[in-house]
Amino acid sequence: MAHFAKVVDGKVVKVIVAEQSFIDSFVDDSPGQWIQTSYNTREGVHTEGGTPLRKNFAGIGFSYDSDRDAFIPVKPYPSWTLNETSCVWEPPVAHPADDGTEYTWNEDTQTWDSAE
Repeated sequence: MAHFAKVVDGKVVKVIVAEQSFIDSFVDDSPGQWIQTSYNTREGVHTEGGTPLRKNFAGIGFSYDSDRDAFIPVKPYPSWTLNETSCVWEPPVAHPADDGTEYTWNEDTQTWDSAE
């Protein structure tokens, strides 16, 4: 089985699990197109060592960029920029080292604040 994302005007509106033969024979009269996505692809890397597909596993609300052939998550904050290699959004300040503390991004101060 594979995963397919329904893309309408560049936005993912649905993700399903289906055989390629179903997608090939399915009559869908609604606008948009079905594009295969890989559950095992994150940040341009296949988590099980296979060939990555379209940079990221598609989620509802993600964008599909046909020029990059990539699914791109929703931009979480205005200050974050797109990493062109992984097609994920990155903060202007790196996340603190894993020290056991939970942090949240503060867009007003452009810093990571302790959530504890």
